Amino acid sequence: MNQILAAHSVSISELKRNPTAILEQAEGLPVAVLNHNKPAAYLLAAETYEKLMELLDDYQLTQLITARQHEKSQAIEVNIDDL
Repeated sequence: MNQILAAHSVSISELKRNPTAILEQAEGLPVAVLNHNKPAAYLLAAETYEKLMELLDDYQLTQLITARQHEKSQAIEVNIDDL
């Protein structure tokens, strides 16, 4: 059985009936949307999704910086006022 990664869960049928009420009950936490008792999707509040995307972007930038650390010796020093 698949692990449900949310404290709240709802069937697709329940979600269709009243999505607004489900979001309100979840109080900003993720909701697992189940199809035949297996997670089919996760429903997130817009604010939660935006924060998640910011964290993912920060993580990707960190990975890029880490990957380019060895190139530091090849960098050219510039004066920001000259730009």
